[in-house]
Amino acid sequence: METVTHLNGLSKPSPIEPDDHQAIRRRAEEIYIRNGRIPGRDIENWTQAEREILREATGNFSRSAVAVKVSGVYYVGEYSVEAAQGYAPGEFAAGDPIMVRFDGDKMFVKRNSGAELETTIVKRIG
Repeated sequence: METVTHLNGLSKPSPIEPDDHQAIRRRAEEIYIRNGRIPGRDIENWTQAEREILREATGNFSRSAVAVKVSGVYYVGEYSVEAAQGYAPGEFAAGDPIMVRFDGDKMFVKRNSGAELETTIVKRIG
C-alpha cells in the first residue's frame, strides 16, 4: 500500500517588469494550449505564466515534494509548483492509499481527477 506525505518549499515572488507583458501573454497562451484549450481559465493561465516567467528570470524556483511509501520504502518526489497543473498539498491526506508508477527517476502520482502529478525522485529512504 502506498501512502502520501507532503513537504513544502516556497519562494518569495519579485515584481514583474512591464516589458515582460508580451512574454507572459505568449506563455499564458502556451499554458492554455498545453492544458487542452479549456475555456474560462484566462486568469489562472496568466497567473501561472507570470510565476513561470518570474521564476525563470530570477532563478527563484518554487518547488515542493511529496513522499510516498511503497513496500516499506519512502520515495521523495520533487515537483515544480508552477507545472503541477493545480495540484496543491492537501489533495491527498497523509496515509491515503494512492496509485503510483515509476519510470526511471520519475514518479507519477495519480490524482483524484485522474491526472498524474509528475515528480523527480530526489531521495529514497528505507
